Amino acid sequence: MSGGRRTGAVRRAAQAAFAAADRAFDRPFGAAANPWRQLGALGFLLFWIVAVTGIYVYIGYDSRADGAYASVAALSSNAFPLGSFARSLHRYASDAFVVVVLAHLAREWAFERYAHFRRFSWLTGVALLWLVFASGIGGFWLVWDRLAQYSLIATAEWLDALPFFGGALVRNFIAADAVSDRFFSLLVFLHIGFPLALLALMWVHLQRLARPRTHPPRALAWGVTAALALLAIVRPVASAPPADLATAPGTLPLDWFYLGVHAFADTASPGMLWLAAVALTSWLAALAWWSVPARRAPPPAAVVDLANCNGCGRCFADCPYAAVTMTQRTDGKALPRQAVVDPALCAGCGICAGACPSSTPFRSVRDLVTGIDLPQATVHALRAALDAALARFAAIAADPARPRIVVFGCAPEGDTSTLARLADARTAAIGVLCAAQVPPSFVEFALRSGADGVMVTGCRTGDCAFRLGDRWTTERIAAAREPHLRTAVARTRVRTAWVDRRDTRGLADALTAFRASLTAVSLADTPHVPPKRIGGGTAARPA
Repeated sequence: MSGGRRTGAVRRAAQAAFAAADRAFDRPFGAAANPWRQLGALGFLLFWIVAVTGIYVYIGYDSRADGAYASVAALSSNAFPLGSFARSLHRYASDAFVVVVLAHLAREWAFERYAHFRRFSWLTGVALLWLVFASGIGGFWLVWDRLAQYSLIATAEWLDALPFFGGALVRNFIAADAVSDRFFSLLVFLHIGFPLALLALMWVHLQRLARPRTHPPRALAWGVTAALALLAIVRPVASAPPADLATAPGTLPLDWFYLGVHAFADTASPGMLWLAAVALTSWLAALAWWSVPARRAPPPAAVVDLANCNGCGRCFADCPYAAVTMTQRTDGKALPRQAVVDPALCAGCGICAGACPSSTPFRSVRDLVTGIDLPQATVHALRAALDAALARFAAIAADPARPRIVVFGCAPEGDTSTLARLADARTAAIGVLCAAQVPPSFVEFALRSGADGVMVTGCRTGDCAFRLGDRWTTERIAAAREPHLRTAVARTRVRTAWVDRRDTRGLADALTAFRASLTAVSLADTPHVPPKRIGGGTAARPA
């Protein structure tokens, strides 16, 4: 098997493993609070736990060379109030931070989220790895026990493997008096500076995302914090014997989350660790340009039609990747703003088209041109597909026992094979790039044109391929976000189903349950009213 095929097989296996973990954790946690879907937000939570406990521990820390170890021992004995708890929580949250960051990276890699409009976030995320480890490893040095001695010397040997150091760094640790107060001040400076740089890069990492998830659901946040706090109480962190540069450290209880790199260098060599670190970083960075997903043509960007754009800003508010901005008009109209799309940032998801007030099938224009739309999957094409489905329904008599259902389902990669399995004489399955590409007016139009029910289905809650599709769709149908489904529309005839788009059985079960609920409702009491198309206009709404 070639290297590319082998990597592809590993990636598919990792994707399947994450999908299985998602399903397993959905049961006890619920999809919205599933920790596997909240890895980025959990990373931010753990960072702040580490920061707060680190500040508290620093209050009781003595940064002098001859006082560092004793002050940490005082913390561990609770001579400083809650010192042992704060130190242990700081350590365990740091280890959890590494696990979550690596899991987040692996998940994004498994689902191929690193090319085109995701490239910036991916590359800044790769750079974060270096700062994560630099921040954590430096924390071990401040304890100044045998483990700190081992880590500091191992790091010096690793840096000395570079030709311009030439062994100068490790010579600083051949005598006990080489470690001075000034040196400890440098260690403290590094341990504060690296996390600050890490926080700054985390902020940069989010700059091309709209409404990034930096706060996990409250129940999940408290649960994770409580679990770490319990671990800190049950298994408090202890120091190794004090550092002694006159002797070798000997056998030590290694923290594999951060210090496993030292064990690798001991087994191979510091030079091999450099080779592995640079090779892994280069490979991860190269994925953004030279992987199979990166070599595919980027999705066509959304296009603004100024004749139908009224500058309402809904596309700007709903874009998941900050690809839409609002600027002053360039067409001379007496309107203050217009939408502008940055093709480099556009995901081609269609969420903006679903937000546009001119994307309504009730308009009487022959060619439905909207204020913002996708050239490869227009709202006009969506209306044509719906009209064709409703025309088939018109030839079928209404039967309360066999309701006629329109299903709008997301197919972000253009694969509608799973969705097509739902289609039959009384079920029309229409694929869209994202569930939020479907304007709420299409739901009302379908119900007023012969459909007994409309189901909108997409990725599982919190796992939308375009981040916010499930959230915006839910809020629009609940009349909590513009454009919203009118309150006059019976919600018993509308259903959302957030199911993995590859889960054929899950989609079928959701449709069966919806059909059963429609059958239980007396459709004879809700006669269909023929739709009324209204004149074209920028902000046209159903009559």
